[in-house]
Amino acid sequence: MSEAERKGTAVVLLSGGMDSATALAVAREHFRRVHCLTVEYGQRHVREVRSARRLAAHFRVADHRVVRLPLAPLLRSALTDARRALPRAGPRRRPTRIPATYVPARNTILLSIALGYAESIGAEAIYIGANAIDYSGYPDCRPEYFRAFERLARLATRAGVEERQAFRIEAPLLHLSKADIVRLGDRLQVPWEMTWSCYEGGKAPCGRCDSCALRARGFETAGVPDPLVRRAHIRSSRSTPR
Repeated sequence: MSEAERKGTAVVLLSGGMDSATALAVAREHFRRVHCLTVEYGQRHVREVRSARRLAAHFRVADHRVVRLPLAPLLRSALTDARRALPRAGPRRRPTRIPATYVPARNTILLSIALGYAESIGAEAIYIGANAIDYSGYPDCRPEYFRAFERLARLATRAGVEERQAFRIEAPLLHLSKADIVRLGDRLQVPWEMTWSCYEGGKAPCGRCDSCALRARGFETAGVPDPLVRRAHIRSSRSTPR
């Protein structure tokens, strides 16, 4: 897309994972000015915030804000409480119950902050890397949820009421498989080595949690090597006594 075809301003919710990184790359394709918002809410995999900073710098966004909200004591989840066990990778099937990694109302909280930011800077769209095909069972990753939030945005903002502005919630990965996301990100030159997916949040991906398993299947199915895994393997080999 040429510079003349790009729209005005967008806000991207950037966690630092492969999905939000790809959503950022899509936003950069369509908007002249992209602002990123990262929320550190007490997630045990806070390591991803470092990835978000690197990605924002790589894509040369107009601005990147990191907001710290100590919400972990209020939001009961395996992602906010290190004492709770993380789900391990198992047989590939759609869950029948919402998993322990669900963080109560997380997307509603994040989108609300992004909405206020978007209205303040005159942005017209908010991008989020949600995905409904490799569906994790999260109720706030469904298409109907995002359409409902768009209706709320029109009713709850001055821009929506006085200026009739319709804030768009853009979820460009919503109907893509993880392999499709890898292919799209590869085409848009997403630096996969800068992204972080592991829920454990250690120095290297654990390779056992659900998020690591989804990432691994995505890269394998797409036929694209994951540089993060390769780098971790090299580091491990170097540290092993001979």
